Amino acid sequence: MPQLKTLPGLAAADFMHPWDAKATAALKAVPGFDKLIAKIVEYSFERVYYLQNVADNVRVSDKMFPKLNRYLEWGCKILGVDKPEFYVSLDPAYNAFTYGHTKPFIVITSSLLNLLDEQEKMFVICHELGHIKCEHVLYTLVAENIAVLIEIFGKMTLGLGSLLGAGLALPLLDWYRKAELSADRAALLAVQDPAVAMRTFMKLAGGAESLLDDMDTAEFLRQIRAYEDRDVSGLDRAYKLLITILRTHPFPIMRAKHLDRWIADGGYSKVSGLRAESLRV
Repeated sequence: MPQLKTLPGLAAADFMHPWDAKATAALKAVPGFDKLIAKIVEYSFERVYYLQNVADNVRVSDKMFPKLNRYLEWGCKILGVDKPEFYVSLDPAYNAFTYGHTKPFIVITSSLLNLLDEQEKMFVICHELGHIKCEHVLYTLVAENIAVLIEIFGKMTLGLGSLLGAGLALPLLDWYRKAELSADRAALLAVQDPAVAMRTFMKLAGGAESLLDDMDTAEFLRQIRAYEDRDVSGLDRAYKLLITILRTHPFPIMRAKHLDRWIADGGYSKVSGLRAESLRV
């Protein structure tokens, strides 16, 4: 792991993607959103997820998966985040997520850890810390439970609540995707190497573990530019919207493109130079 720098005084607003900020404001303006938040608190979804997680997964500590614990601690120091609980889940899906508003915790699946090298593991961990830094986790709970809440509202209001919930679902998913772009920026600020970020996205897009040695980052970057070129027609733009609108996460190609653009535009170097101080690793 290379020498890393801390960023004292770093605020979420310093790196938050403008799409994330705009989508958050739009979400708050949706009629009924405050009621949805109230129901999340009332039904204690956070507590249910936490108890299920503790019963089913292995908690990371200085004695259990100590390398992962060090990456978590380094990320917390760099980003200025209180250390959350961190768990590894036995799961064939490549996934990582953060739950909990009052007491957030991170979960990463064993399959994703098997896919990534050490620096890439830290990138994913710090992506999740980015969600905590940007205070995304409350809205994430809402997004994850939107289907249940729509059903609850429908029964309480003789069907009118279902219409309300349906009206919230698309803005919520739109916010969910755009929040990922801010968390990616936080992860890059933590690992401090754009190549690590691009390798991670490349593996998430198509990383067969038996073929990792044959993957080429430069070719992946060329693919990103080719995807950009497909905006030449209105029909292509419409197709992009249709294949994205119901997703919770942007395509890895899109995430790589947005992070690469932030680097090229000077945003990353500007933020990463804020009163940087060495971190002992």
